Amino acid sequence: MQYPPINGEKEVVMILKGKVFKFGDDISTDLIAPGRYFHLRSNLPEMAKHVLEDADPSFAVKVQKGDFVVGGDNFGCGSSREHAPTIIKLAGVSAVLAKSFARIFYRNAINVGMPVLICETDKISQGDEIEVNLEKGEIRDLTNGITLSFAPLPKAMINILNDGGLVGHIQKHGDFKID
Repeated sequence: MQYPPINGEKEVVMILKGKVFKFGDDISTDLIAPGRYFHLRSNLPEMAKHVLEDADPSFAVKVQKGDFVVGGDNFGCGSSREHAPTIIKLAGVSAVLAKSFARIFYRNAINVGMPVLICETDKISQGDEIEVNLEKGEIRDLTNGITLSFAPLPKAMINILNDGGLVGHIQKHGDFKID
């Protein structure tokens, strides 16, 4: 299944800025994409209206384009619901930051063109305004004045994100190109 580009963007902006929605450890794909909305899996924009509803009932109505989801350890654990990162992206979230990710969620996120960043998140608070530089591997918390770092995204990953995900990347290049 090919997912449409979000908001008509063709390339990932290297500097992202938005508000933080903070969650704890072990945010599962069941919390991200509640099973009771499984019937909406063929209508992902409609399903996105319920994203993270079981972790924060007001999230989907409060999130704005460019905002961030920030989690603790093991973000995206649970079942392999590939639509979980897609509906986060469809909700307008520019990136997910967490101390660690479930492997399948991490790969699914990159595959659909959603930046996921492994970093320390304890010093980032709910509602903070942050700026993330994907190339430099830097997070500036504009609310509390701290700067955090993460491993900059490899060129291959930026290329996949710029092409809207793995399917778009392969369609554009005919196979997997990293340069």
